[in-house]
Amino acid sequence: MITTLFVANRGEIARRIFRTCRELGIATATGYSDADANAPHTREADAAVHLPGNAPADTYLRADLLVKAALACGADAVHPGYGFLSENPDFARAVIDAGLTWVGPPPAAIAAMASKTRAKELMAGAGVPLLAPVRPEEATEADLPLLVKAAAGGGGRGMRLVRELAALSGEMKAANVEAASAFGDGEVFAEPYVERGRHVEVQILADAHGTVWTLGTRDCSLQRRHQKVIEEAPAPALPDALRAALHEAAAQAATAIDYRGAGTVEFLVSPQGRGYFLEVNTRLQVEHPVTECVHGLDLVAWQLRVAEGHPLPATPPEPTGHAVEARLYAEDPARDWQPQTGLVRRFDLGPTTPTGPAQPLPPAGLRVDSGFGAGDTISPHYDPMLAKVIAWAPTRAEAVRRLAHALERARLHGPVTNRDLLVRALRHPRFQAADLDTGFLDRHLTELTGPAPGGVAEVTGPGQAEEAGAPEESARAEESSGAGGLGVRLAALAAALADGCGRSRFGGTRYGGAWRNVPSQPQTRTYRSEPDGTEHEVRYRLTRAGLDAAGLPGVRLLSAARDLVVLDVAGVRRTLAVSAYEDGTVYVDTPPPVAGPPGQPTAYALTPLPRFPDPSARTEPGSLLAPMPGTVIRLADVAEGDAVRAGQPLLWLEAMKMEHKITAPASGTLTALRAAPGQQVEVGALLAVVSD
Repeated sequence: MITTLFVANRGEIARRIFRTCRELGIATATGYSDADANAPHTREADAAVHLPGNAPADTYLRADLLVKAALACGADAVHPGYGFLSENPDFARAVIDAGLTWVGPPPAAIAAMASKTRAKELMAGAGVPLLAPVRPEEATEADLPLLVKAAAGGGGRGMRLVRELAALSGEMKAANVEAASAFGDGEVFAEPYVERGRHVEVQILADAHGTVWTLGTRDCSLQRRHQKVIEEAPAPALPDALRAALHEAAAQAATAIDYRGAGTVEFLVSPQGRGYFLEVNTRLQVEHPVTECVHGLDLVAWQLRVAEGHPLPATPPEPTGHAVEARLYAEDPARDWQPQTGLVRRFDLGPTTPTGPAQPLPPAGLRVDSGFGAGDTISPHYDPMLAKVIAWAPTRAEAVRRLAHALERARLHGPVTNRDLLVRALRHPRFQAADLDTGFLDRHLTELTGPAPGGVAEVTGPGQAEEAGAPEESARAEESSGAGGLGVRLAALAAALADGCGRSRFGGTRYGGAWRNVPSQPQTRTYRSEPDGTEHEVRYRLTRAGLDAAGLPGVRLLSAARDLVVLDVAGVRRTLAVSAYEDGTVYVDTPPPVAGPPGQPTAYALTPLPRFPDPSARTEPGSLLAPMPGTVIRLADVAEGDAVRAGQPLLWLEAMKMEHKITAPASGTLTALRAAPGQQVEVGALLAVVSD
């Protein structure tokens, strides 16, 4: 029996494993890097051992340090979580050699699947259908498009889509460099790329007594940079025959490598309905909660039981209902998915079921597995995932609606997140119709990140504009209210009104006596909306007749206080929650549909701008600044004095487990190049200057 479990991981998955341990009466231990000294997983473990340093290579990828830490804590078992060393057979052997129980598949099974090229050879011998690799030196135009992949990797690292034969050699070399940096193994291969293919996987669970469970299917087709963003179970719109074939192939794969514990067999499903083997993930998957919700079981608990030698029941529990998971990332989808760092000021996803792993049942139906909370800091050293939000319901449509509703009303203050993209994707007609494929997000990115269409067309009730004597104002409001303009202008107005309350010695009132000594005089504030950088000027005054806001003649003020402003918008009462922080940033959370129909933003981050900007804050024209903290991993073949064109790659940064291409901001001459491979840079650091 396991008494103390060491979790060789961090963040969300460590906390997830801790929850099951608490329910089973197992003590917990973990290791932590310098950056994670006060992280939630460090605080929650019963014991924690310091792993000096920040970089994964110095901490969470050090098998020797992790084994020593587990022994120092008195642990008798090790769970690797996902990522880091979870699929490293040498780490599994080191744990076993130290006399500890390894909560995972046998090292031999991990080793068999560690290389995608060798895994494909093994699966072909077991009769599992797959896409045969293409020898790059023999590739022809008929083989295109091709997908270059890292043999030892995952998570989108080392992957390149090639549509032109002339680009194949260069992309193979680039993938080789990235794979060697990310996994310590530069082997890459190429295989046919299936256009409009779906990513469908089968959860397996096997014991040491010959029983193999295939726990339904999951669809993980909504991806960015070959990394999953939205997953669901069961995979929708699959013919019964195909579903059965995938289950059979997954069981064959597990049997072929004498698998034990939890794992996932991944497939690519073509538009013609054929399934091809991709790989076996010899660990717990990020998206495992959707399977837990549908089957009503705890996969981590079963991992522990299997590791203790217990047998599985002969048959798995039957599935019920539908579950959908969204990964909430600290990133900006509109800016090439740039990861974000910084302090999480507020993290409120509303009422959910207790955060244990048990199946969420109606009426709650919502589960949150998070790695962060209010007051925590997102580090540049690790993956930017904040949390997984999972909704369960009797039907797919209800589960999707429940998840979108929860995300839309979340109050998230701090770094930019992908929340709005998730809501729009869940409400997209093609997603709701289960028209899914791995190119969905790339194909629809503009509409998922751009201004939402169909904003509130006007903010005056019938006849109100004429009564107010401001038909010109009404026309201006109509022009600017589309594409989400009205929502951010109302948010800026609410921020200004709340600020007036905060600076008044009278405090908040209905709307009289709360703004300066002469409240009837015109007031002006200017805010910059984050992260798009657009500026919004608010002009208003309070008269005996009420609020007079420029461009918003149909908006009436009902009440205002430092943290809450209530407006009447074209006859509809709307409440806007205002939160101001020490650095001046103001967050305004607005319930739908104050910003328009579903899909419009419901939260705004605003920075008040001074009337007179500081000239010293300006940078030299053509300056290329680091968009995030990270490490320069390589430079393009350019030098100072070279002519460059706008958009030309100059260097690559590695940050938060992703590689980011940094390009010339304009065409001209590269007059300065301040970056070097291996250099650590902070956000805003000068990397290069391109002059006309």
